[in-house]
Amino acid sequence: MSKNLAELDQKHFIHPTSSIQQQQQHGPAYIFEKGDGIYLTDTKGDTYIDAMASLWNVNIGHGRSELGEVAKEQMEKLAFSSAFSTFSHEPAILLAEKIASIAPGSLNAVFFTSGGSESNDTAFKLARHYWKLKGEPERRKIISRKKAYHGVAAASTSATGIPQFWDMAGTFMPDFVHAETPYEKSTAEAIESMRQVIEHEGPETIAAFIAEPVQGAGGVIIPPDDYFQAIRNLCDEYGILFIADEIITGFGRTGKMFGMENWNVQPDLMTFAKGVTSGYIPFGGVVVSDAIHDMLKERSTGTLFHGFTYSGHPTASAVALKNIEILEKENLPANAQKMGERLLEGFKKIRNDTQIIGDVRTIGLLGAVELVKDPAANERFPAELGVAGKAIHALYDHGVICRPVTFDNTDIICFAPPLIINEEQIDTIVEKVHDAVVAVEKTIGENAF
Repeated sequence: MSKNLAELDQKHFIHPTSSIQQQQQHGPAYIFEKGDGIYLTDTKGDTYIDAMASLWNVNIGHGRSELGEVAKEQMEKLAFSSAFSTFSHEPAILLAEKIASIAPGSLNAVFFTSGGSESNDTAFKLARHYWKLKGEPERRKIISRKKAYHGVAAASTSATGIPQFWDMAGTFMPDFVHAETPYEKSTAEAIESMRQVIEHEGPETIAAFIAEPVQGAGGVIIPPDDYFQAIRNLCDEYGILFIADEIITGFGRTGKMFGMENWNVQPDLMTFAKGVTSGYIPFGGVVVSDAIHDMLKERSTGTLFHGFTYSGHPTASAVALKNIEILEKENLPANAQKMGERLLEGFKKIRNDTQIIGDVRTIGLLGAVELVKDPAANERFPAELGVAGKAIHALYDHGVICRPVTFDNTDIICFAPPLIINEEQIDTIVEKVHDAVVAVEKTIGENAF
């Protein structure tokens, strides 16, 4: 059966963010058929630790029957109903209330989407619409950051600060600019870069600044403690809206319900997806501040010509409510904080026992290990060695699924296991990472040093 599935995959399934050539030559790398807690099992019967929570999103773990049960119950009652033309239904209303109750500060009104890319595109449109209603329609530009990942829809691709995503279709939308990120830079340097962008573009043309609290796909880049307060102050100085992209960091991932809470900074808009349903059903949204919502209510006329067929999907809303209930009942943000600290201690021990580990970092259950040629000098390996790729495959061989980042000649291994993980499982990951790094050291040989 597995062989037949592999052939069908090659013939009919175009995979996202994958090598088409590799798929056609070798078929799918793995065909998974079962998930249980932090584990995935493939059609060959091999079991792996899902140390990425699949795509940073299976926060409550695999195989939670509670979400299936609530989905079934909602489908039998009202599987789908439109939210257009002010139509409404109970699950979306209750979910909007719930998200408003747990979101930081004055973020109290929610626009629902089907996922993260839609959420960020929506945030950009709402920010521009806000300024248009306020009588400043020239404020259209969005400032993002290098190494940022904000999705692959039209606008969110342009906000993404990783050029490989722009190159795919050969297009880049106007009115998007990128400042420096605080990776190997001080807060002062990153803030100065953003100030220069603002002054060059003209503050009167800028609608919003968007940032992930922790840059995920860019390599789990955790900002300095004073960075986001400085960003908030700069946005206030120039009258720029601040959008927090919480698509990876939301719903407990960083040890807080939302990532920006680690720095006590209040955004004007907050986007979410992934962890809101732990990936059990596609869903996302944008939460806006009272000030933005009040402007929409007071000055809007006619129809808000923006929306998706599945905005406020009843079944997805019911699943999200149950997912949030589990996060709170099991205190999973606190567990993420505790287990993240244990993971960091394990990474530090591996660094002391091996030759090629540079920086290691975690915040909650977001973590990264950098592989470098000379840790003392932070000298990186030549890109042609493909050290991160070798490490990922070594981890696969040891039964751990995680993710490499190789942009800008980095070799970073990212980790984001489900928030239900326990101490024993963390220690198993650490042991397997140690063994994988040792295997990579042997593979690349002394000539690499």
